[in-house]
Amino acid sequence: MSKKQSETISKRQARKEELRQKERQQKIIVIGALVLIVIVFAAIIYVSTQKAAGGPILSIKLREYKNAQGTALGDPNAKVKMDVFEDYQCIHCKDYTENVETQVIAGLVDTGRVYYVFHQYPFMDSPNADQGSRRAALASECAAEQNDFWNFKAIVFANYTGVDGEFSATRLESFAKSIKLDETQFKTCLSEEKYQAKLDEGLSLGERMGVKGTPSIFVNGVATIPSFADISAAVQKAEAGG
Repeated sequence: MSKKQSETISKRQARKEELRQKERQQKIIVIGALVLIVIVFAAIIYVSTQKAAGGPILSIKLREYKNAQGTALGDPNAKVKMDVFEDYQCIHCKDYTENVETQVIAGLVDTGRVYYVFHQYPFMDSPNADQGSRRAALASECAAEQNDFWNFKAIVFANYTGVDGEFSATRLESFAKSIKLDETQFKTCLSEEKYQAKLDEGLSLGERMGVKGTPSIFVNGVATIPSFADISAAVQKAEAGG
């Protein structure tokens, strides 16, 4: 065999080996990607299961609410009354509670200008689905029974992610434990659906007032956009007799 032929064979062998290495690398990449996908899906399933089963929850900083009376805050004799309708499985209600309501309480309620009343409006449950909205509403009324509605409302929305089943009785009981409610009293209250009539009242009142979705805000009976700027303007108008 000539030197030229030998060099040609060596190059072919080197090329074949190079192709084999690339093929192995590609297989490793594909296998790695598949493993990563499996791990991600397993993590999602695990987190979802944990939420539904009452696993780890996001805690909140407990606070004292000034002039709290059940599901109402502030001075009942204030010139302005705000009626608020929410569903616990409403993402816009979560945003309102965590970003707007805090401003309303600090700037308008705690200053004595507004009497703030929350109404249960659990309308998002479909007939054949998990009744998370209704169950969370019942649970919040059980918290109100122990004079801690507002912290319970905060922890429910803090842990709302849209995962089906995350407002199971077990998980709601975990919320109650986290904010230091009497667990036995809370569990009994929830299992007996003690405050179903209160939920029905909220739904009926909302229909009479013209609630079309949540959050719905009324300032002295007038529907208002759920932003702090619009609520403040509506309060000023109501104070002026408008």
